[in-house]
Amino acid sequence: KMYQEWPVRQPRPIIQRMPIEKLLVTGQRVIDTFFPLAKGGTAAIPGGFGTGKTITQHQLAKWSDADIIVYIGCGERGNEMTEVLEDFPKLIDPRTDNPLMDRTVLIANTSNMPVAAREASIYTGITIAEYFRDMGYNVAVMADSTSRWAEALREISGRLEEMPAEEGYPAYLASRLAAFYERAGYVKNLNGTEGSITVIGAVSPAGGDFSEPVTKSTKRIVGAFLALDRELAHARHFPSINWLLSYSSYVPMLKDWFKENVASDMLNIRSKMMGILQEENKLMDIVKLVGEGVLPDDQRVILEIAKIIKTGYLQQNAYHPQDFYVALSRQYSMLKVIDKLYDRAYSCVKKGIPLSKVKDEKLFSDIIMMKYNATETNSGFFQELTDRINRYYDNIENLYKEGVADES
Repeated sequence: KMYQEWPVRQPRPIIQRMPIEKLLVTGQRVIDTFFPLAKGGTAAIPGGFGTGKTITQHQLAKWSDADIIVYIGCGERGNEMTEVLEDFPKLIDPRTDNPLMDRTVLIANTSNMPVAAREASIYTGITIAEYFRDMGYNVAVMADSTSRWAEALREISGRLEEMPAEEGYPAYLASRLAAFYERAGYVKNLNGTEGSITVIGAVSPAGGDFSEPVTKSTKRIVGAFLALDRELAHARHFPSINWLLSYSSYVPMLKDWFKENVASDMLNIRSKMMGILQEENKLMDIVKLVGEGVLPDDQRVILEIAKIIKTGYLQQNAYHPQDFYVALSRQYSMLKVIDKLYDRAYSCVKKGIPLSKVKDEKLFSDIIMMKYNATETNSGFFQELTDRINRYYDNIENLYKEGVADES
C-alpha cells in the first residue's frame, strides 16, 4: 500500500544524517551566487509587507532543482494559493519537460481557516516531505509563512491559559521552531536510499522589525538568512534581498561542489564582488554627506562597478523570458564579465587615466543589459563582451601612453 499512518509532530526514523555538500540550484543569481542554499539545508526569508516574500517563494518553488516541492500556505491570502494552482500547470519543468504541478504538493491553509488547522499545517507539510524523502527524493518545503503559524501557536497557548513570554508568544516558541527546522537534512533512509529535505520558511515580522521573537528565534536556527529590504522593494529592486544583512553558512560546505560543477574560481569572484558591495556601502556614507565629486577616481570606480553588480546582476525579472531562470554557467559568465570590467577600469584609474575616459556609457550600459541579451543559443556572447572590454581599455591605455610620451 502507498499510504501509512504517522503522527505529524513526530519525525520519521532514519539510519544517519549525511554531510551537506550539494547546491540546491534555484536559477536566482543573488541566491545561487551570493547566498547559496544546500540540499538538506534550512533557510528563512524574512520581510515586511510588500517586500516580495511570496514571489521569491514562488520562484524557488517553480525553478529549484528539487524532485518534489511541498508548498505550505499557512495563514496567507487565498489568492496566493489560487495563483499557484493556476500558474504551475502551465509551466514546464526544464529538467523533466512535465508540468510543474506534477511535482508539487499544496497544503492550503488560508487566513480564514481555523486556528488549530493553521498550527497543524506546518507539521502536515513536513511529514509529507519525509514520506517522499524516504523514497529517495530530494524535497523542498516552502512554508509561507511561519509567522502566521507562530500566531496560531500564540492563540492556542492563550486559550490554554499558559504563561506568555515575549510579545505574548508561548515560552516554547523557539523549541517548536527548532523542532520543525531540524526535520530538514540530507539523510540515509531505512531502505538504503539517500534523500533530502530543504526547508525554506518565510517570516512576516510586523512592520519589518527583525528583532521580534519569531525572526530572532528563526535566525538562530537556519543556515541561510535572506533578509528582504523594504527600501529595495520600494526602489523596484527585486528580489529585494539585502546583501549586507543576508548570509549563508553553506558557502564553505559547497566549495568543492562549485569547483567540480561550475568553476574553480567562482567563489573567489563572489568574495571579490561582495567586497566591492561592502566597500560601496562605506563610501555611500561619505557621498550622502558631501557628494560623489570629492571622492578620488579609484573609489568612484568602486561605486560604478557596485551599481553594475546591483542593477545588472542582483536584480532579476521574474517575468522576463531570458531572466526568470539563469543557469549556473550563465551566472558564472556574467560574473566573469563584471570582474574583467572592474580589473581593467581600476587598473586604468590607478595609472592616472581620468574616470571620465575610463567610463564608457555605452559599454557600461551593455554590461548591465547583458542579462536580457545573452541567450542559451548565443554561446559566444560573453566572450565578445570580454573582447570588447579588452579592446576599449587597451585603446585608452595606448592613447594615454602616447599622450604622456608627446608631453615629455
